[in-house]
Amino acid sequence: MIKQAFVAVFLSLCAWVAYAEVINVDNAELARLAASGVAVIDIRTAPEWKDTGVIAGSKQMTFFDEKGQVDASAWLEQLKTVVKPGQPVILICRSGNRSRVAAQFLTQQTPYKTVYNVTAGINGWAKEGRAVVAVKPVMAACATGVKC
Repeated sequence: MIKQAFVAVFLSLCAWVAYAEVINVDNAELARLAASGVAVIDIRTAPEWKDTGVIAGSKQMTFFDEKGQVDASAWLEQLKTVVKPGQPVILICRSGNRSRVAAQFLTQQTPYKTVYNVTAGINGWAKEGRAVVAVKPVMAACATGVKC
C-alpha cells in the first residue's frame, strides 16, 4: 500500500514537472507567437531599452536591475498585471541568458507553466534586421513603489 502511494505521488510530481517548461525559441517563432497574441516581456533595464529599442508591443519589466539584483515578488506582481498566471508568456533580454533564468523562475516557482525564452535575445532580433521601436519614457518608468 505504501509503495502504491509512493508511486502515485512520484508520477504526479513527474507529470507536474513535465507540464512546466521553458521553451527556447528563435526569432521566427517569437514573431509567430507574438502575432498570435502571446505577450512579449522585455526584462532588460531601462538604459538597455533606450540603447537598442524594443520590439513593438512588448512590455518592459526589468527582472535583474543594473546591479544584478532581483526583487522576484515585485516583478511577479507587475507581470500579473499584463499576463494572467497560467497563460503563456515570452521573455526576451539582450542575449537570452537573463531571460532563461527568469523563465526558469517562472516555470519552477509560479503558476506560469508555458514560458518561451528568446535564445538570441534582442541582439539576435536586431541582427536579423527585424524592427524595433524607441522605448517611450512612460514604458521605461516603474510603477510608484515597485522596484524594477
